[in-house]
This record gives sequence, C-alpha cells and structure tokens, in this order.
Amino acid sequence: MKKQNLLTANTLITTLPRQLLALAIGTLAATPVLAQEVAGDQAPAVTSFGDALSQGDVSLSFRARTEMVDTAGSDVDLTSLKTRLTFSSAAYQGFSTVIEMDDVTHITEFEGGVGDPEGTEVNQAFLAYQLGKTSVKYGRQRILLDNQRFVGGVGFRQNEQTYDAFSVTDNSLADTTLFMAHIHNVNRIFGEDSPVGDHTNDTYLLNAKYAGLPLGALSGYAYLIDNQDALAFSTDTYGLRFAGGQGSLSYALEYATQSAAADNPADYTADYLLAEGSYKVGSVTLAAGYELLGADGSDGQFITPLATLHKFQGWNDKFLGGGTGNIAGGIEDVYLSAGTSLAGIKLAVNYHQLSSDDSGVSGMDKLGSEQGFLAAYTLAGVNLSLKYSRYSADDFSVDTDKLWLTAAATF
Repeated sequence: MKKQNLLTANTLITTLPRQLLALAIGTLAATPVLAQEVAGDQAPAVTSFGDALSQGDVSLSFRARTEMVDTAGSDVDLTSLKTRLTFSSAAYQGFSTVIEMDDVTHITEFEGGVGDPEGTEVNQAFLAYQLGKTSVKYGRQRILLDNQRFVGGVGFRQNEQTYDAFSVTDNSLADTTLFMAHIHNVNRIFGEDSPVGDHTNDTYLLNAKYAGLPLGALSGYAYLIDNQDALAFSTDTYGLRFAGGQGSLSYALEYATQSAAADNPADYTADYLLAEGSYKVGSVTLAAGYELLGADGSDGQFITPLATLHKFQGWNDKFLGGGTGNIAGGIEDVYLSAGTSLAGIKLAVNYHQLSSDDSGVSGMDKLGSEQGFLAAYTLAGVNLSLKYSRYSADDFSVDTDKLWLTAAATF
C-alpha cells in the first residue's frame, strides 16, 4: 500500500509543471479586462428605475483550475476556466436587482468526469425589496445557511448551486435573524444541460438565529424538502445548532432529526450529531470534531441533498452518496485539523477517520481515512491555491488522490 501511494504521489508531482503552465495561460487570458473606478465622486440621487440601473455596479471574475484525480481504473485531468459577470443595480424606493452570468470552459482535454461541466447559464437573477430591516428576494439566488451543512451553494465547484426561490430575511428583533424561503427549483452543479442538473421542488426552509447569548449564537431550523424529481431526497429535518467562542477557543454543537417526507418511498427516522472545537496557540489553530449522519437500520439514513458536501467528510468527495451525502448504514467522521499562516501563505492540514454507524446494515466497519493539505497565497490581486487530498480505503471504495491548482481574480 505504501509503495502504491508513493507511486501515485510521484505521478501527480511529475505532471505539475504542465498543469501549472496550462493554469497560467488560462489566468493570463483572463486578465486584459479591467474595471474602471471613479474616486471621490458622490453618486447622484436615484429618482427612477433607470437611475437605479445606470448607477449599478458591474464586477467580472475569473477562476482557472486544474483538477487531477488518480484512482484505480479512472483518471481525470481537467483544466477549466470560469468567467463570472455580475450586475447589481442601485436601489430605488427599496427595489433592486442582481443578474449574474457564469461561463465554464474546458481548456484541456480530459478523461473521466468531474462536477465542472462546460456551459453558459444564469447563476443568479432576482428582484429584491428592502423595507427597514426586512429584505425580500424573488428569483434565482444564492442561499447559504449556517455552515452550509444542510443548505449551501457548493461554491468550490466551477458551476455553483443556486435556487429559484422566494425568500425573506428579517433582522427587526435585536440580535436575531429570521429566514424563510420557498424553493421551486434547485439548479445543481451538473449544469442545466444535464438530466440531473435541475430538480423541481416544493420546499420550505425556516431558520431562526439568536446571537445575543454570552457564549455564542443559537440557531433553530426546519428544512422541509419536497423534491419532485428525486423522491428519495424528500425529507423533513428539524434541528438546533449552537456555535460560539471565547478568546482563543471556538466551539459548535448541533443536533437534528430527520424523517422521510412527501412522496419519498422510504419510511425512516434518523439523527444527526456534531461536536467540534478549536483552539489557537500562537499563530496555529488546532481543531477536532465528531460528526454522525445516523441510520435507521436498513430503512434509511440521514441525508443532506442541499448541502455543500465538499466541505464535509473530507475533500475527496467519496461519500456523496449520489447527492445525498450519506451511504447505507450511516457515517461517523472523527477529524483533526491544523492551520497557520507563514510569510503570507495560508497553510492547513486535516485528517478524517470514517466509519459505518451501523456495520450490520452496511457490511462495513472502517470505511477509510483521508489526509488533506492546503496552501493559499494572494499575489498581485490573484488568489492562488494548491489543494491535495488522499483517501486511503479500508472497507469502502478505493484509494484515490486528488489535486487542485487554482488561480482566481475579481475586477
């Protein structure tokens, strides 16, 4: 096993120069466009919708990425460029709008497949209304709740997950944020040309957060998912999350319960549990945590189909579970991490040990382990990063190495 891992690492390292060259070409091709800024001028009054549009802001961003995957029987070698154009209008009598277009282009040929398909589509397009401390949005929008464990945007991928929805955010009460949304379509990372790119929904999201406690913030939520294209994704989830910090110490505790809902053919009730903490020693932050996505025997398991799954259970994405974020028998994840900054370079390492919650159902005990490494640096306004993940299989899947080289800039 050690020899195989060494050969895999050597394969990745020897191909780095070619990938860095392709990445640099993609980035240089993106940089000729510069945004114009006029300093010191006071914006004129907005007296019409025309004024709101003409006084809007435009931003242009680029993200070039090489992704290499080395696994038994299937290799991926893809360099892609995401171009994003965002227009945000000024506000007129409380009304404003945002329109955002994304284009993903493949720069190099590749084998296999990743979640970054080519294509051009509307990422966001919504009308907003602000009345006091209450804001309303209607249209295609980004929804990120708490740590994105249950509802997120999968922003790491070149094609972001967004939602066609009506949402309300209210901050009228002191230290309190109330959020409600009705989602009728989920625009998934696979792109609108994919048969699984969009999922029709009749989903309600409710999240209330109170940040006035001395030790942290308490969130309560109800996520009532009715997925009409993937019936097994339909669930009712209710939970509480407490997160905060004191000095160098940070912590989070969370519990949720879930049951099958709407037209889900399954009939189960399963639990979610999280306990994690971190402590900063000098310039180094050390963290540890435990996460459980439980199972109800063979009837079903706790799933998170709207989550930013790449953030959890390791960067290798071994436990996507067809978009559910879990596998039969459930998953226990014990993880450790350390992070620091050295000469302006952000450095982080992490380790995950993943086991089955119910080995009698899954037929597996130790699923596998993963080690991850990240280095990130900003040079002349360009954010550069190298991210590496190695999954070592025990009873689940196969050994897999993944490497990402990214360069991103916004104008």
